[in-house]
Amino acid sequence: MFHFDYITEGTCSKLISLDLDGEIVHNIAFMGGCDGNLKTIPLLLDGWTVDQIEEKLSPIVCGRRGTSCSAQLAKAVRAGLIASKDPNYKSPLEEEDDE
Repeated sequence: MFHFDYITEGTCSKLISLDLDGEIVHNIAFMGGCDGNLKTIPLLLDGWTVDQIEEKLSPIVCGRRGTSCSAQLAKAVRAGLIASKDPNYKSPLEEEDDE
């Protein structure tokens, strides 16, 4: 199991935490944002693949933001999958620590 944290952009939630077992996503958790919605999303999507999440959630926007917590999750799972395969990948969290 590979753990990944993703810093969101343009949403009320600030961080998405998830685990990957190959391309299967588990243990999604949002930090910040609309509490009820962000408790429901992980329950519905646990066990989905990266591709399934991207396909369903990428186009979702919240108001005029141009993105949403769901769309940010789609980005997070793809970034997590890339990181799980690349030992040199640096997440935005790690890049901030280097500065």
